Amino acid sequence: MEAAGEARSAAPAPAGEEPRAKAPGDRRCSSSAEEAALEVSWVQGFPKKNFGFINNQTVCYPCGNYILFLNIETKKTTVLQCQTGQVGAFAANRNSQVLAFSDRKLNPVIYIYTFPELNKLTELKGNAQLDYTLLAFSFTGPYVASYSSIPEFVLSVWNWQENILLCSETQPGVTATSLTFNPMNWQQLCFVNESSLTIWHIERNNDEHHLKQNPVKLPDGQGSVSPRKDLFFPVSHSEDPYHGPDLPVSAIAGLVGDEAETFMPRNYIKPSVHPTAHCWTATSEIYMGCKEGYVLAIDAETCSVSVLQQKPLPEYMRKISDVVSYVRREVQKKKGGKPKDLQKPVLFAMAFCNEGLYAAGSEGILFFYHVKGLQYEMKICADILQPISSLIFSPDYTILLLVTDQGTVYTYKPAQSGEVVKLLDACSSCFLAGDFLTPGNKYCVSVTISGEVQVWLLEDGTCLSKLNIDIEATAMACCPSSNSVAVGTKRGQIYFLDVTKVEAPRVVHRIFLSKFPVLSLHYDQSGQFLIARATEGHIFILDARPSKLFQVLGYVVLADEVLDLSVASDFKNDLVEVVVLLKVAEVQRARLEIFCLSSALTTDNDKYVNAQGMLNASAIKKEQYDLDYPLSSAVRLKDNIVYGYCTCAPFICKYHLSEENMLEDPSLFLSEERTPSNQFGAGFLCLSPNSRWLASAAKDGVLFIYHTFTMDILAQKHSHSYQGGGIRSMVFSLDGKFILVNGKNDGALVCLKWKKIKKTEVKEADLHWQSLLAILNKSTLNENIVLKSMAEWQFDPESTSESLPEEKFKEAPLKSSNVEVTEEDGNINSLYSASTNDMTWIGQKIKKVIKEETQRFANQKKELQMGIKKLRKTIQKMMLENEQVPDIEKLEQHEFNLDIEEQERAQAEAEQEVARARKEIEMENLANRYLQDVIKHECWDAMCVKGRAVKCFHMACEVKNYPLKGHSEEELETLEKVLWLKKIETADLKVQKKNLETESETVLSKEEGEKAEEAMTDDSASDCLIGSLSSQYGGDTSILYHQWDLHTREQKVNQIVLLKDIIYKVKTAFNKEFDIVAQQKEQEIARVKERNLRIREILAQLDLQVEVWEPALTDDEIPEQALTVQDSEIKVEKYLTQQEREKAEMLSKLEMERHLAAMDNERLRALNDMMGGVLEVKKEDILKMDILPPPFISKPEHVWSDEEKKIFREHEKKVKQLNEEKENYRRALENELKKLEASIQETTQNFDETVCKLSERKVKIEMVIYQEELKIVNLIYALLLDEELDTREVGLHNFLMKKEKEKVKTARTIQTTKNKIEAYTDTYENAIVEEKNLECGFTKEFADVPANLFDELFQLYKHRPKTPMTEILPDTANPYGDGSGSAEDYKDALTLLMKAVDELDSPEHMPNGLDLSMWEHFCLARRNKMESEELVKWMALTLAEMQAFLQRRMDDNEKINSEIEDIFQELTWLQEEKMKLQLNLTVQFLLKQGQVELESTEIPDYADAILINKSVIEELNCSIMAQGQKKIASMVECKEFSKGIFQLEWEHKKMRMQIDDLKQKARDIVTLPISKDRQLFLTVLNYDSRIAHHISVMEQTLGIMDKLHKKNVKNRQKRIKDLEKCISLKEQANYELGLELKEMLVSVSERRHIFEAADTRHVSEKIAKQRYQKILKQKHLRGLVKEQEEQFEILQAEVERLKSRTFPIL
Repeated sequence: MEAAGEARSAAPAPAGEEPRAKAPGDRRCSSSAEEAALEVSWVQGFPKKNFGFINNQTVCYPCGNYILFLNIETKKTTVLQCQTGQVGAFAANRNSQVLAFSDRKLNPVIYIYTFPELNKLTELKGNAQLDYTLLAFSFTGPYVASYSSIPEFVLSVWNWQENILLCSETQPGVTATSLTFNPMNWQQLCFVNESSLTIWHIERNNDEHHLKQNPVKLPDGQGSVSPRKDLFFPVSHSEDPYHGPDLPVSAIAGLVGDEAETFMPRNYIKPSVHPTAHCWTATSEIYMGCKEGYVLAIDAETCSVSVLQQKPLPEYMRKISDVVSYVRREVQKKKGGKPKDLQKPVLFAMAFCNEGLYAAGSEGILFFYHVKGLQYEMKICADILQPISSLIFSPDYTILLLVTDQGTVYTYKPAQSGEVVKLLDACSSCFLAGDFLTPGNKYCVSVTISGEVQVWLLEDGTCLSKLNIDIEATAMACCPSSNSVAVGTKRGQIYFLDVTKVEAPRVVHRIFLSKFPVLSLHYDQSGQFLIARATEGHIFILDARPSKLFQVLGYVVLADEVLDLSVASDFKNDLVEVVVLLKVAEVQRARLEIFCLSSALTTDNDKYVNAQGMLNASAIKKEQYDLDYPLSSAVRLKDNIVYGYCTCAPFICKYHLSEENMLEDPSLFLSEERTPSNQFGAGFLCLSPNSRWLASAAKDGVLFIYHTFTMDILAQKHSHSYQGGGIRSMVFSLDGKFILVNGKNDGALVCLKWKKIKKTEVKEADLHWQSLLAILNKSTLNENIVLKSMAEWQFDPESTSESLPEEKFKEAPLKSSNVEVTEEDGNINSLYSASTNDMTWIGQKIKKVIKEETQRFANQKKELQMGIKKLRKTIQKMMLENEQVPDIEKLEQHEFNLDIEEQERAQAEAEQEVARARKEIEMENLANRYLQDVIKHECWDAMCVKGRAVKCFHMACEVKNYPLKGHSEEELETLEKVLWLKKIETADLKVQKKNLETESETVLSKEEGEKAEEAMTDDSASDCLIGSLSSQYGGDTSILYHQWDLHTREQKVNQIVLLKDIIYKVKTAFNKEFDIVAQQKEQEIARVKERNLRIREILAQLDLQVEVWEPALTDDEIPEQALTVQDSEIKVEKYLTQQEREKAEMLSKLEMERHLAAMDNERLRALNDMMGGVLEVKKEDILKMDILPPPFISKPEHVWSDEEKKIFREHEKKVKQLNEEKENYRRALENELKKLEASIQETTQNFDETVCKLSERKVKIEMVIYQEELKIVNLIYALLLDEELDTREVGLHNFLMKKEKEKVKTARTIQTTKNKIEAYTDTYENAIVEEKNLECGFTKEFADVPANLFDELFQLYKHRPKTPMTEILPDTANPYGDGSGSAEDYKDALTLLMKAVDELDSPEHMPNGLDLSMWEHFCLARRNKMESEELVKWMALTLAEMQAFLQRRMDDNEKINSEIEDIFQELTWLQEEKMKLQLNLTVQFLLKQGQVELESTEIPDYADAILINKSVIEELNCSIMAQGQKKIASMVECKEFSKGIFQLEWEHKKMRMQIDDLKQKARDIVTLPISKDRQLFLTVLNYDSRIAHHISVMEQTLGIMDKLHKKNVKNRQKRIKDLEKCISLKEQANYELGLELKEMLVSVSERRHIFEAADTRHVSEKIAKQRYQKILKQKHLRGLVKEQEEQFEILQAEVERLKSRTFPIL
């Protein structure tokens, strides 16, 4: 390791470091370079992600600016430093034993080093500007791949042996996660990012190399692999006659260029699996793990993906697996972790071997997969309970490394199948600080941010022990007077560790200072004091000795922010000076405050601190100095010299402080000297123990060592880098030989030592160390004895938890101030019930002070409490008395409050709260008003026609108008422009039509011209072709373009403008009608209100309490009402100010006075008393009139006199007359009331009919508007389709240009390759000829050799040695074997062959009798022959590779040609579609209802229909009708002729039948027999009279029978009527029985429920029998009715028979 360090130190420094050394001055830099130099002694760090084997026993990993090499067997570490800063990307080649890494400077470089020599082989300089993210070595051959980050994102392949960039390819914006070569074929690269995987093929054409990308289509999140869809070139073009052609989504989205080719809609995008790990197999496949838990197998040649499935386990194995999974889940639940699914783990690392696949993930389990086909068997090999990020096999495949996320490394030996062994234990965070353990030359201690303390051996950096205090640390320091270590935490605690046994450190004590985090810890050189710096200016002083149990002596609070703190010891005066650097907030300056600590502070502490533990100002002798520059760090020397690191400029300031400037009169100190520094960023200074060296460290990571007296640079070292955050802390050892430096974020702890230094410097440092040890040895031994005897401090999880009682400490002082009021028993200790372990030291001091004050003033407190109790009782008594007095004498509740100040404070708080609430409400109201104004402006003020409605009086019918906005100036200009353009086109069209008419008059006849004119007028007048009825509702359709003329884009746009104007006019026309109806409603409501006044008068006269219907306009009819708020709408009480309340009271008082004055009017009172308030009785008052009865009405009637009787009769007469008048007047009023109500009902109903008609008209107008809007939609769709076609055409042209460029490039490549192949073929043929010539020349050269020797020599000449195996991997454990050869393998094979030939060339193999010189000549000829053969073989392989490359390019060229041909075909198709779109217009027609009848409900297919003019159809119909009439005439003529033929045939047939009848009569006459009647006819002379007599007798008989029949009929009819009556009665009875049956069913159901509820079985059985009897009776009646109906039908049939018999004619 030391040799390596020396070699690295001797290496030339980078260009970036030389200016730093020369910056302060040439003289200083040159002298210092000769004086001293620093070198790296050892480095400790932990791997995070990059890790690799360099050989079978050594692993390497980057850490900060270094690469560490760890020997697995010896555990020794070797260091290689990157001279230009932090190490970036890293890779190791275990076969060649070389490593590559990049730096992180601007324009980074890739360095190639060998191992174990650690010599730099080469530097690879590419075009990367910022950083390399990935490096990967090929398994065979001198190839390395790199990938750069932003802004290039370039994948490059290098030949690192020859320092040649072979090829590169850019991938804009793609961030890679891993990059690997195929071990079986170096010409394949696997490139993985977070969501995709790409296989890159490196194609070689002799000395040219090309990268070809082959992306892999990964499965979706559910593990299903879907075929790739080409959205830019769809499979087929389906065409819809209405919607047009089916275009790609990129054309629909309007994308052109590269975006159109890669665009994919969101619904097409399915999230694929996310790769997490991958590895190559021996069959050139890739196994890939993903976050979704799937394991994929990818074929590198075809890029096909298969999902591996787990092989089903046997039943007993499944049960065992379930048990193991259950146990593991339960264990993880107990630990508080999330249960993991072992059946589908997420793999983050993979490693392939001969046996199978090893994989691991976040579960911390090492799995082994035995893959067979597409199934695998999985078993668990090991469990380390930490997430595993990397799996790496050693070159001999005997050791498997497991690297966790935290950097801990384990080893596992698959052959032994044993347990994992921890190789490197890493911490979970970066180093925080380091320090040397007393005496400073053997051990050092470090601590991480997470609280892990490590003890290191200073000689070689061996880790001796570790201790984790499991709390976030913020500072650490080692005590000079004992082997104790103090660790400060973020929670304000300090842990003290016993390190007397370096192998087993332990925590012996803990102090909880305060709630403020501890920022830094400092020991003085004597080890007497420990100074702890906390936030908010708190500085605590502790006794550093274990014998004093690390007592807290006191603390100081400074006003400003503390930036830095340093401690200096004055052994002569026994003082310790503390220098504090403060930040002055007001100005850009710094302030120093220096105070001294004497040893008396530890012996008599009470004299120098107050009761709260704060140090007195007189005890520490504080001094203050203001400096002229803002500083970030400052140190003080013994002679009042102060050095400060400036923050505003890169220099170190030197100040000389005068003792005369004290705190009372501070002055501004100017810097005496400013030393320039090449460092940048925030930095700090550190003084060596002998005060001779000043160290400066900053964010750039460079450490400078200065002479404190001359400020010359003694040495410098680039130990850390700016990318790693620079240097966090550094410290000198007590003897000055070592410097411990740790970075901020790079995780490296570096120990530096002097490589060379002046002997005087070493001697001086050693003398100071010896003198310091002499002082410390007096107390170190005793303190260590005490430290060892201290018991180990036990960790309390509750005491270290985050929930510390900080709030309790915050609230304690407040509670103590109010304890006298809130507590009566005075138990103050209840506020501080927490234990001292949970309480800070400051809290304990405060508690102690409060306790002492409580004890001191206990008597006074009791007296006050007694007085308060008496006063409370007195007030309560007064309040009881106050409740018993009258209300006028009662006092308010607040008047008993004795604490007026508290009352005023509460009132003030209430007023403030009211003011705040009022302000919030006002702001909310203001926001609402603003929102109201915005909405009103947009939705109300901007509308030229406000939206309103008209409702019917008696129906639920409502009609709304059309709210309209006024046309803007731009819209009016556009409309005017379109109208003028349309007028010009119309005029031009008329002129053209006149010319055509004049030409057509010479050809057409007058009659045809009239028909054409009629057709044109009909065509122009019909609304059917216009496609809407807007002309009937206020729209002017004459300005529109004809639907057949809309071919151009401008015409369609103008048509849309005109259609919108028509819609606007239609709505305006309807709004005018609406306004008339709305005005009519207002008039009707006014008339109704007038009539209601009279109705109310009539109702009052009739004394009827009837509600009068009063119509009114609603908010929908008067929308303006919504903008004004009525007082009735406000539900809360209105807030009145004092002035408004006074004004309201005054107005109410005036109103009361006016009312009283009106009531005190004497004339009105007299009129009311005498005449009822009126001077004249009106007709309307007749109903109120009454005639008073005479006074004697109370007497009995028999007592009345005649006069009185007469007066009574007159009184009755008057009363009767008055009643008649009242009744007449009442009837008149009632008639008038009915007339008024009827009038109101009639007028309102008439208005309702008007509204209904308006509603019907609006429905039709809506139809018209929809018709016009449908036109607009069709036009917009046509425009949109036209734009999509144009976009598609532009996209295809861009794609065609790209393909043509690719074609030109491919053609050029093909031509160049052909030329190269021709030239190389000539070279190859020449090599073959030369190889054959060598064999022919052998015979000539050795012709003089004897025949027997010649044959033997010729056999030796043909003999070839066995090619030795490659020495890279001598064993057979490597699953990849030797891998495929590369072009450079020719040289290696030739070298190995020559080594094998060397053995054959030895004289031992020389034939007997051959001369030695001849043997040497023979050996030379054989070597030439072998070299020629190897050359021919290599050239043959190269030629085959070139021909394969040519064939691939030719295939690519054919593919490009086919794609170009497809593009031309689609462009032609697009042109045709555009022409179709211009010619095949969408026309809208109006069809009358009922005109078209369809046999089925399906709409017929009009795909093959065409649209022609109406005149053509009419002419065709006329010709068809003429021809039809001619056909009908001829058919009628034919019909008449055939009719005559049929008549003649019938007459002929009739005559034939008559002949037959006559012949039959003749036969009958011949064969006629003579009957009795015929005999009578022949014998009786008066045969006619006889017959007449017989007829008369028959007539008489028939008359008698007729009378009898009529009589029977009458009887039958009478019986029928009786039967009908009976039937009707039966039907009525049946109907009643049916009703009773329904009631019975209801009662039955009720009875059933009652029966079920009451279980009355006997009653129900009785009722059931009764019901059954009734049912039988009803059945018997139904049977009788049925029999009677049958009898009735029989009688009716008999009547009909008799009728037909008696009157056969009827």
